[in-house]
Amino acid sequence: MRYNLCLFDLDGTLTDPKLGLTRSFQYALSAFGIHEELERLIKFIGPPLRKSFKGDYGFSDEDTEKAVAKHREYFSVTGLYENAIIPGISEILKKLKNNGCILAVVTNKPAYYANKILKHFNLDGYFTLVCGDDMDGNLTINGKCDLINTARDKLDPERNLSVVMIGDRQDDVIGALNAEIDSVGVLWGYGTVEELEAANATKIVYTVNELYLWLIGEAQ
Repeated sequence: MRYNLCLFDLDGTLTDPKLGLTRSFQYALSAFGIHEELERLIKFIGPPLRKSFKGDYGFSDEDTEKAVAKHREYFSVTGLYENAIIPGISEILKKLKNNGCILAVVTNKPAYYANKILKHFNLDGYFTLVCGDDMDGNLTINGKCDLINTARDKLDPERNLSVVMIGDRQDDVIGALNAEIDSVGVLWGYGTVEELEAANATKIVYTVNELYLWLIGEAQ
């Protein structure tokens, strides 16, 4: 095994949340008189909610919190389940776990929602830990690095394990870089080769099987 602790992003890595998340953003923005096509909102899959509302729409702190509340109003009831598991993911998680690899989820999404999604897709049994944000966005202020380090503190306190972060966006790669661990950028999600290369991903893979072979040390 190349790694014995694998940290997985959720959205765009384990599942495809496109429909539910874009509809949730669309619903939230419509409350402010902003009407966007769903395709325009794909770029917001991955980064923290507050960063998206503030950065792209210039919302004040007050309006950002209102927008997050509207987003969750739709997401918690409907959008959560407008989601699909990435084909082949269950199979490689099972093989990795059977090979003795410790698996965890590290996501910008609130841990409350992440756990519900994993349970819905029967993925929860593969993971020793789910490390996500709180409902107020306090844990992702400094990007994903803090979440990665929290996961490592719980699963690898002595820093003896070989650790990798797997995700589809630059936030995953930059978080790993800042935490001084390897990263794998996956291209079945919502990032691009250019985005992942610019963030200095250790490895970029195109398929789930290619990811598996890299993680177990059978690919260069």
